[in-house]
Amino acid sequence: MQNEFMQAMTDSMTPKFAVSYLRVSTRGQAERGGGADEGFSIPAQREANKKKALSMGAIVGKEFVDRGASARSADRPELQKMLEYINENKDRIDYVIVHKVDRLARNRGDDVDITRQLKEANVQLVSASESIDNTPAGMLLHGIMSSIAEFYSQNLANEVKKGLNEKVKNGGSVSKAPLGYINVRKVDDRGREERTVEIDKDRGELVKFAFEEFATGKWTVKALAENLAMQGLTTRATPNIPSSIINRGALNKVLINPYYKGVVIYKGVEYAGSHPKLVDDSTWESVQTVLRTHWNGERDREHPHFLRGTLYCGVCGSRIVVNYSKSKTGVIYPYFECNGRHSRREKHCDLRSILIEEVERQIEAMYEEYNLAPEFRKLLEKSLYDEIEKSQKDFEAEETNLRREKEKLDHKSKKLLEAHYNEAISLELMKSEQTQINKLLADIESRLKAHTTKFEKIVGSLRCALDLIEDCGKTYKYADEHIKRILNQAIFEKILIMPNKKITAEFAEPYKSILAPIQDIIARFNKAKSDGYFDLTTYINLFQTQLKIFLGGGLNKELLVEIKGFEPSTFRMRTERSPTEPYPRCN
Repeated sequence: MQNEFMQAMTDSMTPKFAVSYLRVSTRGQAERGGGADEGFSIPAQREANKKKALSMGAIVGKEFVDRGASARSADRPELQKMLEYINENKDRIDYVIVHKVDRLARNRGDDVDITRQLKEANVQLVSASESIDNTPAGMLLHGIMSSIAEFYSQNLANEVKKGLNEKVKNGGSVSKAPLGYINVRKVDDRGREERTVEIDKDRGELVKFAFEEFATGKWTVKALAENLAMQGLTTRATPNIPSSIINRGALNKVLINPYYKGVVIYKGVEYAGSHPKLVDDSTWESVQTVLRTHWNGERDREHPHFLRGTLYCGVCGSRIVVNYSKSKTGVIYPYFECNGRHSRREKHCDLRSILIEEVERQIEAMYEEYNLAPEFRKLLEKSLYDEIEKSQKDFEAEETNLRREKEKLDHKSKKLLEAHYNEAISLELMKSEQTQINKLLADIESRLKAHTTKFEKIVGSLRCALDLIEDCGKTYKYADEHIKRILNQAIFEKILIMPNKKITAEFAEPYKSILAPIQDIIARFNKAKSDGYFDLTTYINLFQTQLKIFLGGGLNKELLVEIKGFEPSTFRMRTERSPTEPYPRCN
């Protein structure tokens, strides 16, 4: 009996060993005030747990802190470390102290599982602010508080979802703004906080440039990323990740994000955002089309050449690639060949290889054929200007109809969202209908863009186009390879190598519309001129006749809005005055 009494006295004088567990829900709580890495909440919990331990005659020998971790799941690193520590030291741990039960778990199932593990280790759970113990009343209170914590967590999640749904319905952004935008917090004169999104003045213009350039189809994502990096485009720094230059992966995420065309996506549904657009719908759709065409991936070619990406096989339509062949004497001959035939993907293609020098010579000769003589340019330019002026009234009437159609589609989109909110249609049907509406809206916006373009801008774009082909033979022949590449991509959609090894080409817009109908007359005139025998009056009469036939069906204004196919300007085009006056030349 005396031994039992002495053991009880010894036990009562020996301090109990406690483990303290602290948690805050968000990283923001962990970082606001209070010191390095810890907000006000963590030190307050720590102090309360220590006081509770002292009141029970225990000391806190170990502490575990989860910063920015939700209690909706038990998969928290420090909680799991604590349970492992308790299992390894069960003989000397008496208590686990938490500030409140909801710090440990806000899920009833996790709470039961954690409590079971503590009970198996003979460790008592103690709350610093609640009367939780091993008595029936304490266990009842524990169960009640755990249920209340679970209810609070689920109710809070529902309220957050409601808030997010309401926010996106009103055009708000529910996440961090992507590259090119910045999140802004404003406080009005009544102290109310407003969170908005604005265009990043340092990065916005470069992101817009990226979309406009990639839409031309003349860039790979990697090449454009390198160009943007040279211009100084960098990612935004975060607390954990420093700012870095834009790379291929980051740019690809930008190009596929519909946020830049004014769309916020939440739970797979598109909402019209209230943030400013960086690109219009038609440009964004063009970018998606270009991305889809890169089905075989983007890779650097083993043998680069300024004609790559422009030359195609006239038999099977495959790209033309560069290869090298070594003769028996050791001489290396560079030549073009069809990639479809080379890879044996196109079994019926019979296009034979052709020396690169021969292709280059033929392309130079082709440019000579398309030289636009000053006399022809004057007639063509004046005729096109007159036709554009005549078409203004027709365009204005069509513009009104387009705007009405756009309003109908916008209204249909809103009704579609309302039906989805009321659970009248499925998410899959909602997405399908939105996709169709977006395509129609992009087409209308593209046509409206053409109609709203100033007449002077159209004339300026037209003059730039004609500048390129006036005396283009000499320009191309003496240009360096980089300029030749730009000229080819600006004027031609494709340059084809035919089975007889002759070169032909398909014009790109606007040349396809304004030159293709008269290219035979231009070629015949240039051939006669080079032979030294031609009748200028006869050819001018033929040219005028063909122009009347060509312009008789009207002119598509949209094709003249801009010259497509240019990379960033790297050279100055001709600067002499146009014979038709009075508009300035393209520089």
